[in-house]
Amino acid sequence: MTNVLVVYDRSAGRLLREEQYDRRQDALRARFATEREFKGRSNVEVVVLGAKNRNDLLKTHARYFLGLDELAARMA
Repeated sequence: MTNVLVVYDRSAGRLLREEQYDRRQDALRARFATEREFKGRSNVEVVVLGAKNRNDLLKTHARYFLGLDELAARMA
């Protein structure tokens, strides 16, 4: 299982940071530190996603990893 810390700028629609962790506990620690780092920036989303692998995350949470054109192409 992989745990991925994602920092996403909703206003810009782009991924700011992606870090992978083997242990969920480490990913959550990084999340809390990152939330402090971006405190006050309501347009920045900080989440930890867990999946068997990164490809599974691309299927379930594509908006974090793909641009709008790529997302639209997948929907067509």
